[in-house]
Order: sequence, then C-alpha cells, then structure tokens
Amino acid sequence: MPRRAVVALLGAVIGVVLLTVTWFVAFHVGFVERADANVLGGFAGLRRPLIDSIAYGIASLCDPKIFVILAAILVLCALILRRGRVAAAVTGILLGANFTTQVLKSLLHQAHPVVFRLDGVAQVRGGSWPSGHATAAMSLALCAVLVARARWRPAVAAAGAAFAVAVCFSFLILIWHYPSDVLGGFLVAATWTLLGVGAVLMADARWPRRAQRSSPARLTAREALGPPVAALLGALALVGLIALARPHSVVAYASAHTVFVVGAVAIGVLGFALAIGLMLATTPVAAIDSGPVPRAAPRRRLRRARG
Repeated sequence: MPRRAVVALLGAVIGVVLLTVTWFVAFHVGFVERADANVLGGFAGLRRPLIDSIAYGIASLCDPKIFVILAAILVLCALILRRGRVAAAVTGILLGANFTTQVLKSLLHQAHPVVFRLDGVAQVRGGSWPSGHATAAMSLALCAVLVARARWRPAVAAAGAAFAVAVCFSFLILIWHYPSDVLGGFLVAATWTLLGVGAVLMADARWPRRAQRSSPARLTAREALGPPVAALLGALALVGLIALARPHSVVAYASAHTVFVVGAVAIGVLGFALAIGLMLATTPVAAIDSGPVPRAAPRRRLRRARG
C-alpha cells in the first residue's frame, strides 16, 4: 500500500476519534455545553429581517434538491476531465458522508443538555447532531478540491471553504443547529474525504495510468497559498468595513459575546483548514518559492554537422 494512502487512511481514523470526542464533550462536559449555547446565542443576536432573508437564501443552497444538483455537477466535471476514479470517489464521499450523518442523527437522537430558548421556546430540536447542512456543505467543498485540476485547486479550495463557512454561519443565525453540530458535520465530511483519497491512491498504485508516468507540474508556494490568503483577507476586510460603519455597536456586541467571537473564528478556521489542507495534500508544491516555475523547453531536433 502506498505511503500516502496509509496517511490518508490514518487521517480517517483520527477523524473518527475526533468525531467521537466532539460528540462526548458537546453532550457530557458542562462548560462545553454552556459555551455551545452561548455561541449560538451570539449568532441568534445578529438576527434582523434583512439578515434573516440573506441567511435563509445561503443556507438553502445545501437543501437536498440543490445538493443533488451540485453533487451531480461535480461528478460530471470529473468525468469530463477523464478522471473516472475521482468521479467514483466523489460519489462515494458525498453519499457516504451524508448517509452517515443521517444514521448518527437517528442513533444519537437527543437534545442538547443546555437548551437554547428564544422567548421561552426551545429553538433546536433533538437529533440535530451532526448537522446535515454542514456535512453537505463541507463534503461539496472538499470534493470540488479533488475534482479540480492542480492549478485551479487553490482557488477552488478558497471558494469551497468560504461557501461551507457561509452556509454554516447562515443556519446558525437562523438557529437551526448548535455550533457543535457544525463541527460534527465537518468531521464526518473530512473523514469520508480521506477515505476516498486513500481509495484513489490505492487504485492508482494497483492499476497505474499512463498519465501517471509524467510528474505533474509543481505550484509555487505563492500560487498554492495566494487564493486562500486572499479569501481570508477579504473576509477580514468585510468585517472591518462593518466595524467601521458601526464601531460602537460592533465593539459592544463583541465585548458582550466574547465566547461567540471565539466560536465563530474557530468554525471559520476549521472550515478553511480542512479545504486548504486537502489542497496542499493533493497538489505538488515547490519547496522554495523563487517565482513562477519554469516550464520545460520544447525539444529541438539536432542538426547534423555537415563537414
């Protein structure tokens, strides 16, 4: 078995362990339970009629019907690029991750110990862990990275991470799930993605393709990390503009909801870390960034010297 496949499968095992730990601390550790509800309260405090309508539109992008269309587009793109094994892996990841989430919801059907209430009414029903929307959003983002060509993967990873985080922030504002539900959904998607990557690597080692004989072009560190860094800077700029528009309100809200700020940052960091990590693991990157990687010069026919 190739070393990279072993690493991917080991990562999947670690994903299962982290998933178990996340469930345990979210339902059986008191201060985590309270922090979970406090972070959700911070998101709920952002609700306004306009924000609710925008959040609903974004969160609905991972409803079952739209999810099936987006999943079919990814598989079709892989087939167009003549990457049949990746298409099969993407199909398995998307089906497996979302089926696993539904099974876990049924097996672990329980309400969160600290119930978040709005106007005295509990907002999140039992059986919300892990989040199906978070699983769908992150599995789509990670599969898009797998499908994309090497030179497009950094941009796709940045866009996919932004998409997944935006969907999760949206349904947290709408109080559909707790933040720990999001983390559970992310880990389910990441675990199945690692299993899919391991399967593709083992298949490539067992039945090598002709295209594998030539080593793929390497990206520079700037090319690999440029789009994700730009996306993060764009998000920070957006937050900065909001803060400049209403500085006193933003500072007061952040001061009153510090746990919410930490939780929102943690979700965003995890979303980007998963997409960027997969991109770096599947894309050859030059060790030293010394500018654009020179392409191989075309071969020229040697002329025989005439005596």
